[in-house]
Amino acid sequence: MTRPRGLMAEWCLAGIIVLMALRAALFFAMKGYLPEPFFYESSDTWMDWFNTAWWAHDRGIYDSWASIYPPVSFVILRLMGLSHCYVTPAAGPEVRLCDWLGVVAIHAFYVLDVVLVSLSFVKVDRRTAVPRSLCFALGMPLLFGLDRGNLILVALACVVLAFGPLVHRARLRWLALAVAINLKVYIVAALAAQLLRRRWRWTEGAAIATVAVYLASYAALGLGTPGEIIRNIREFASADSPAGVLDVWYPATYLPLTKLLTGTSFPIIVLLGSRVMDWGAIILPAILHTAQATILLGAVAAWLRPHLVPPYRATMLGLSFALISSEAGGYTPCLMLFFVLMERWEGRLRPIAIILCYVLSIPGDLVLSNVLSMAQESFLAGHTVLVDRGIGLGMFLRPLGTLLIPSLLAVQTMAAAWRDWRDETARA
Repeated sequence: MTRPRGLMAEWCLAGIIVLMALRAALFFAMKGYLPEPFFYESSDTWMDWFNTAWWAHDRGIYDSWASIYPPVSFVILRLMGLSHCYVTPAAGPEVRLCDWLGVVAIHAFYVLDVVLVSLSFVKVDRRTAVPRSLCFALGMPLLFGLDRGNLILVALACVVLAFGPLVHRARLRWLALAVAINLKVYIVAALAAQLLRRRWRWTEGAAIATVAVYLASYAALGLGTPGEIIRNIREFASADSPAGVLDVWYPATYLPLTKLLTGTSFPIIVLLGSRVMDWGAIILPAILHTAQATILLGAVAAWLRPHLVPPYRATMLGLSFALISSEAGGYTPCLMLFFVLMERWEGRLRPIAIILCYVLSIPGDLVLSNVLSMAQESFLAGHTVLVDRGIGLGMFLRPLGTLLIPSLLAVQTMAAAWRDWRDETARA
């Protein structure tokens, strides 16, 4: 049960998130674009959805576009769009203006996510359900996914159904997880994490469902063999795209910043100097590897003492390891936040992890200095706006929070396993 001080702290933090969300809305009303750390290109609103939807109506998905998405993404987007809107030579503003069904689908999935997550929090702990629901609904990760129109909005709903307290039939959970994995391949880490609690049959059933969903979607689309997807993933991982480093505006990990410091895409040395670059190239990977090692040790502790680990904790450890090991987008922490916000306010480490979830969700940034101003076409405003971009404190602190949250809960898991082993040895 959450202590009174903990509950008060959560309400205060939720209030900050609400105020910052209102500030972002006021900022947009005044200047015509969303402030940092929302996506840096104000003309690109919802384009994760509509770029993918445009290719869903083209046969060059896996050769010309080199997509890394399994076929189910394109099957879904074909069903949730108006096909006559995708006869233009390329995706652009006219597609978003034409395909009103796609726009409705984006926001419908956002609302569905909020409802499913809120109902889950009510079942877990009614006292904390409202502040945690506000944190999740107005938090930066989910709002960033909404701004991008990313398929994480669909995958999140499936993850909540698969691992939350709302669905009781195992087969329905397997199906939901299968769709989520086929939408975002890294969610397979959540399936692998079930082995930590030795859920052999559950893992087997979900794996079979995942393959079945892939085969059904491949048959419906007629494209997307395993060889094509694996080849594109390899090429994507090895590509040195200058646009990739721009994820530093809103990163989920330190990987974009590390790439910026060690790459040649931008003359960052002019701004930071060689000493900062050299130290950053050493320290940032060291922080990442320390977090990875801590999570792995927590997973070992969960394997040794599965009865001490809540099912959502084990899933969070596996999923978090995958998320911090690759920069999949600033919206991905919403998957981790869902599991962490089901933790109880007990002990020392869990409250810190919960507080960090609120801090990570603040939809705003403290801009230390402006670095450039440029004219951009704002899709939402419908006209050209002057956009200011700067160096924000969140660029450096948000990735640290993403690493600290699962690391803290991994340490808590190790401590619980140690105490249990010590007590068992004493009794023997």
